[in-house]
Amino acid sequence: MNQTTTIFGVLLAAIASVSLLVGGVGIMNIMLVSVTERTREIGIRKALGATRWHILLQFLIEAVTLCALGGIIGVVIGVGSATTLRTVLQWNTQVAPASVVVAFLFAALVGIVFGVWPARQASRLDPIVALRYE
Repeated sequence: MNQTTTIFGVLLAAIASVSLLVGGVGIMNIMLVSVTERTREIGIRKALGATRWHILLQFLIEAVTLCALGGIIGVVIGVGSATTLRTVLQWNTQVAPASVVVAFLFAALVGIVFGVWPARQASRLDPIVALRYE
C-alpha cells in the first residue's frame, strides 16, 4: 500500500510539474505580448525618466499578480472540490493549510521565474526606438 501511494504521489508531482511548466510558458507569452503592445508607453516612461529597474519591476509585478490570481482561483477550486467530495460523497478528504500556502507561493514563484525575461526585455528598450514603434 505504501509503495502504491508513493508511486501515485510521484506521478501526481510529475503531472503537476508539466502543468506548471506549460502555465509558466503561457504567462511568459502573455507578458511578451503585453510588452509588445505597450512599447510606446515604455518609451514614454523611459523618456520621462523611468529607470530600467522601474520598468522591470512594473512587468514583474504584473506577472506575479497574474500568477497569484491563478493561484487563488486554484486554491478556491481545490478546497471547494475537497469540501464538496467530503459533503456529498462522504469521502474522507482533508486540506492541509501548509499545502495551500506552498501551492500559492509556488504559483507566485512561477510568475517571477517566467516573468523575468519579458520584464528584462521591456526594461532594455531604447526610448527613441520605442517611441517610434507603431
